[in-house]
Amino acid sequence: MKKYLILFVIISTSCLAQKTTLYTIGDSTMANKKDPDKNPEHGWAQVLQPFFNDNVVVVNKAVNGRSTKSFINEKRWDSIYNKLKKGDYVFIQFGHNDEKIEDSTRYTNPHTVYRYNLIRFVKETREKGAIPVLLTSIARRNFNEKGVLVPTHGDYPLETRLTAQEYKVPLIDLEYYTELLEQSYGPEKSKLLHLHFKAGENSYYDKEKADDTHLSLLGAKTIAQIVLNQIRTSDDKSMEKLKKAIR
Repeated sequence: MKKYLILFVIISTSCLAQKTTLYTIGDSTMANKKDPDKNPEHGWAQVLQPFFNDNVVVVNKAVNGRSTKSFINEKRWDSIYNKLKKGDYVFIQFGHNDEKIEDSTRYTNPHTVYRYNLIRFVKETREKGAIPVLLTSIARRNFNEKGVLVPTHGDYPLETRLTAQEYKVPLIDLEYYTELLEQSYGPEKSKLLHLHFKAGENSYYDKEKADDTHLSLLGAKTIAQIVLNQIRTSDDKSMEKLKKAIR
């Protein structure tokens, strides 16, 4: 009996050891939202797990309102770094709140502090034998009167791309692909990707809602699918485990 018990423990431990953890760090466009059955707002990383089989466990550590600076200063990165193991992944998408120049606890210069914070995430992830993946910020629904989608993220996506290039990090250029997404929906229909409700239209909100940054369930699932498609088509060998785990 003891032999069978030991064998069961060994097999169970081995199965657990095969699982890969995918940590996602970033801001409210990724984060888990309260009351997901009632709340129309969803982060794209919140809906990512069902796209993978049981070999990958998504641990979404993105938090509303965080920049690279506040995420580090609040020790949120340390809590992830301490748990990282060889073969894990860290998906890194910041920028929305690094832009907040009126807030000294969050703002970062894109060419200095933001860049070096990204480099820190990359280097420390690799120290643990884990795999960093950089993502540019998702586009805002920001059409002008001519129907042109106007960018809002300044040089933050550029610095993300340059860091990925310099340090040979897999890059998912979400700014680019979500620009294409917004444009394909157009100025009016793209409201469906975000949070647009008239007063009384949705019971979760007590007044009119017009939010062009955060995502509806449709927007979150669509962007999660974009991320999966980019993993599938990546020629970076470090992405192979994730490719094989996609349902």
